[in-house]
Amino acid sequence: MAKSRNNLLGVGGQRKKLSRLERQGAAPRGGGSAAGAADAKQELLRKMRERTQNQPQS
Repeated sequence: MAKSRNNLLGVGGQRKKLSRLERQGAAPRGGGSAAGAADAKQELLRKMRERTQNQPQS
């Protein structure tokens, strides 16, 4: 048994090895397309507008 039970050195997961570009804040390669994300956002906004227009005013 270890002398100190409070010594949690090494407990937990390992950190992911980041490339130089990822450390500088660049997005990882091979991610989703920006056009697809923009289309999904436009569709969501359209649905939200339809909901608010169809609700009766209180």
